[in-house]
Amino acid sequence: MTEMIDPFGRAVTYLRVSVTDRCDFRCVYCMSENMTFLPKAEILSLEELDRVCSAFVGLGVKKLRLTGGEPLVRRNIMSLFRNLSRHLESGALSELTVTTNGSQLSKYAHELADLGVKRVNVSLDTLDPHKFAAITRWGKLERVMAGLAAAKAAGLGVKINTVALKGVNDDEFDKLIAWCGDEGFDLTFIEVMPMGDIGGEDRVDQYLPLSVLRGRLQEKWTLEEIDYNTGGPARYSRVSETGGRIGFITPLTHNFCESCNRVRLTCTGTLYMCLGQEDAADLRAPLRASDDDGALVTAIHEAITRKPRGHDFIIDRDHNRPAVSRHMSVTGG
Repeated sequence: MTEMIDPFGRAVTYLRVSVTDRCDFRCVYCMSENMTFLPKAEILSLEELDRVCSAFVGLGVKKLRLTGGEPLVRRNIMSLFRNLSRHLESGALSELTVTTNGSQLSKYAHELADLGVKRVNVSLDTLDPHKFAAITRWGKLERVMAGLAAAKAAGLGVKINTVALKGVNDDEFDKLIAWCGDEGFDLTFIEVMPMGDIGGEDRVDQYLPLSVLRGRLQEKWTLEEIDYNTGGPARYSRVSETGGRIGFITPLTHNFCESCNRVRLTCTGTLYMCLGQEDAADLRAPLRASDDDGALVTAIHEAITRKPRGHDFIIDRDHNRPAVSRHMSVTGG
């Protein structure tokens, strides 16, 4: 099979797959508290997810990330990790990884490591239990901390993803840097993304430009630019005082589109060529139309020809509405 090259000459080698839109948290910047989830008939089975992921691997995808919602709440999810790990063993896939809220890591960390997962991304916006409960609405910090300990014990590399929220966690950034340095975790700060109706929360109030955050950090920490890349959009610096790495993901103040190598598949089989655009391709229909992958591969190639140069994220201060109507939990982060 031929590799996937978009209209701007970028090779698509990274697939992010949302295996479920469901989550055991209701983070204030991601979901409304009373979410309506997709009916089961619309969701790809684990076998279908394996088949479409494998088709992408055959087309040159080297990095595969399973996301959600919360991917580890999907029933029998480890069977999908087990099946996909064959591509690690064959060498066709370089990395199989997961983004999680950490609530289920105590249960699954060792099995993930045994299946060839080397590192996990854990979404964590605060080290304050009361603030954590307010941000996640349903989450318990001690459960996430136990999951992180399990991941560390299993030998998994850990990257903490922290959404910078003005007036919420902006007094904790120094504490997070010191804690990640002590634990040996990487840390990435992310600007809030204007995706989906979040039920009365105001993203204008939430938005903290990472250029401002970085300026604050440099008053206390020495940040050295480094040539480090995990295949994602973060730009990394090393903190001289801790030896740890800090990444910055800036979809609003400085987009990262020029080097984009990613596409995103939802749990319904919808392929988004860009996180910040509504254009999408239906892969579920060709997937279910035939046991042969010919139509599926054709649909994937056609979709890649429509991959845009970049996204159009803005914080709409006049109308306070999302730039993209779908929730982050649907697209898979």
